[in-house]
Amino acid sequence: MKLLLAVDGSDNSYEAVRALKYLSRSEELHILHVLDVPTPAYPMMMPEVSQELYQTLERNMREDGARLLERIVSLLPLGVGPVTKHLIVGSPADQIVILAEQQKVDLILLGTRGLGPIKERLVGSVAHRVLTFAPGAKLIVRGPLKAVDQILLPVQGTADAEHALNFLQQKPFRNPPTITLFTVLPHTKPPWPVDTASAKQMEGHALRHAQDSLNDTASKLGALGYRTRVTATLGTPIEGILQEAETLNPDLILMGSRGRHGVTRLVLGSVSHALLHQGRYPLMIFG
Repeated sequence: MKLLLAVDGSDNSYEAVRALKYLSRSEELHILHVLDVPTPAYPMMMPEVSQELYQTLERNMREDGARLLERIVSLLPLGVGPVTKHLIVGSPADQIVILAEQQKVDLILLGTRGLGPIKERLVGSVAHRVLTFAPGAKLIVRGPLKAVDQILLPVQGTADAEHALNFLQQKPFRNPPTITLFTVLPHTKPPWPVDTASAKQMEGHALRHAQDSLNDTASKLGALGYRTRVTATLGTPIEGILQEAETLNPDLILMGSRGRHGVTRLVLGSVSHALLHQGRYPLMIFG
């Protein structure tokens, strides 16, 4: 796999570096630091002076950025694969997406400082925009990733399960973790009148069908060397996933992006974006 590690010098950025020890050796590891150089905002300043001030600031930030990249390389775990450093001026989110597309990376790894949903809706965090627009999988680290032994994998339907299988067969983790396959079915009422007992019977049938589908996926994961368990429940996706996470206490939540495109990818209420806001667990999203 080709990896892109985006760093900004924050504590969670260093946690993202440490998380590399749980990932398989990369075919290529690209380390990116983006210089978000502010433009002088003084209306009465002469253009020549403004340009000189900008150039000085960029030069100083470039020197600091080069030192940061050297420090990041010195902290890399053994066996991460060949490394290429990138120091680029621009918008952090935009440059991460551009480099990921140029290098055709399979996984983007970055730490997030955790903006609240209201502020993020107004200004947009780097993690939110990368999750929305960047290709490939993304691992969002919100704090120390102490292990990758237990993974919670919510799936919704056979297509989602197939995408998960395609991703996991690439063996992204250094050591195969135990994966809990989990699905949440909504409480639905049929369009015709039905008594409570019949409704419960229908929900039970739906749960058994979902369990059978999860067992089929679990069997395929077992053939790839993963240990698995399966569980299905009724409820809403966000609450169901968070409740299962509280019970399991996984090291990581792994889930698909549901293949959103266009305007639907911008909806903050999508499952993956909501987990980014509400969950306290590291989050890995595959396409």
